[in-house]
Amino acid sequence: MFVTEGHLKYLSGFGSELASEDSRCPNSLPKGQNNPQQCPYGLYAEQLSGTAFTAPRESNKRSWLYRIRPSVVHKPFTPLPIPGDDNNDKIVGNYSNYVVEPNQIRWLPFPLSQTEGVDFVRGLSTICGAGDVQTRNGVAIYTFACNTSMSQSAFYSSDGDFLIVAEKGVLHIRTEFGRMQVSPGEICVIQQGMRFAVDVSGPTRGYLLEVFGTHFVLPHLGPIGANGLANPRDFLHPTAHFEEGVGDYSIISKFQGKLFQAKQEHSPFDVVAWHGNYLPYKYNLDNFMTINSVSFDHADPSIFTVLTAPSVKPGVAIADFVIFPPRWSVAEHTFRPPYYHRNCMSEFMGLIKGTYEAKEEGFAPGGATLHQMMTPHGPDTQCFEKASTCSLQPGRVADGTMAFMFETSLSLAVAPWAAKASNLDKRYHECWQGLKSNFHFED
Repeated sequence: MFVTEGHLKYLSGFGSELASEDSRCPNSLPKGQNNPQQCPYGLYAEQLSGTAFTAPRESNKRSWLYRIRPSVVHKPFTPLPIPGDDNNDKIVGNYSNYVVEPNQIRWLPFPLSQTEGVDFVRGLSTICGAGDVQTRNGVAIYTFACNTSMSQSAFYSSDGDFLIVAEKGVLHIRTEFGRMQVSPGEICVIQQGMRFAVDVSGPTRGYLLEVFGTHFVLPHLGPIGANGLANPRDFLHPTAHFEEGVGDYSIISKFQGKLFQAKQEHSPFDVVAWHGNYLPYKYNLDNFMTINSVSFDHADPSIFTVLTAPSVKPGVAIADFVIFPPRWSVAEHTFRPPYYHRNCMSEFMGLIKGTYEAKEEGFAPGGATLHQMMTPHGPDTQCFEKASTCSLQPGRVADGTMAFMFETSLSLAVAPWAAKASNLDKRYHECWQGLKSNFHFED
C-alpha cells in the first residue's frame, strides 16, 4: 500500500517483501530473477545482506538494489577524526574504559550545537554503552545535535542498526532506498550497512540507539492477541528515488567503533530500483495502540514496547524501545504512577515533549535519565504525595507528552564526557529525599 506525505511516497508494512522503482525509469526491476546478465537501463545488481545467507527463511533479511554504479567504486578508507573529540571517547567500539556509575543519573537537556557547520555525524556523541562491536553483542546510546545538512556525504554503520528518535527539528533523510521525513514524535530505523544522509534546517537534536548483532522486530503480543501496540501497517518504507550527481562525495563508515572516510566521484544514492525485506523504515509514535489495566494495579511496562531487539535468551532483549504516550488511566484503588522499582534491566529514558508524570520537574525535553540495573528508582516525593491522596477518577495521563525508554539487559558504562557534562544534574538524588516513613504500628 502506498502512503503519501507531502511530496514523498511510502510503502507500508513491517518486515514485508516489498519492491519499488523510480517512476522516471519504468520497468527498471529485472523480471523473474535477481541478477540477469544485463540489467534494465544498464544498471548494476547489488545485494545487501542483513543476515547470514543460511538464516531461516522467516528471519532471512536481504535486499537487491539496482544502481547506476556499484557501491564498491570508491577510494580507500582512511581514519576520520571528529573535531573537538580530543579524548576519542565520543564514538567507540568497546566500553571497558568508560565510567562505571551505579547511581541514578539525570541530564538536563543536552545543548544544541553552538558551532556552525556541524552535521549529523559530527554532532553524534555516545552517552553510554555495553558489549563489544567485534563480538557482535551490545548496545550504544547516543545524543546528536547538528545544524548543517550532509550535502555531499553519506554515513553508514558496519556495527549495528540505528534507531533514531527526533526531538527537535525535522530530519530529511536520504537513503539508498529513497527519502524519508522524520519529525519530532517519529522514529526511524536505518539498519546495518545502509547508507544515509541527514539534511536539516537549523538547530536539530535527538537520541539514537544502536544495537549490535541483531535487528529490531515487533514484540510478541502473547495474550493480547493479534492486534494492538504498534501495528505493522503503520511502519513506512521509502520508495526508490535516485540521484545521478557527480562530484566529490564522502562515504563515512562506522567500523568497530571508529569512523573512516572514503572519497568517490558519484552520489551514493544512485539506486533506481530495489526489492527485498531489508529496508529502512519510519514510524509515527502517535499511531501506537496503548494497552493497560481497566480494573486495578499495573500491567508490566513491557505493554508499551514498540520494537524489540531480542537476544538468544527467549523473552530477554538486547534492547527494547518503549514509549509512554497520552492515554486514559482508570485503575481502581491503585497508585497510578510508575511504582518504585529495582530492575535486572538498565533503563535510559528521554523526553520528546511535555512533562513526565513521575518527575514533572527536572526531566525536560532533550534531557535524559539513566537507571542502571538493580539501582532503585521511581516517582519523586511530590508525585508520590499527590498520587497517594488524590481522588481516583478516570483521567487522562500524559496529554501533550511523549516519553520513551531504551531498556537493555546489559549493564551500561557511561562515557567520560557524559559523566562530567555541564548539564549533569548533581542534585537528582534529592528528589527522593523527602520520602518519609508513613509506618503505623500498634503493639
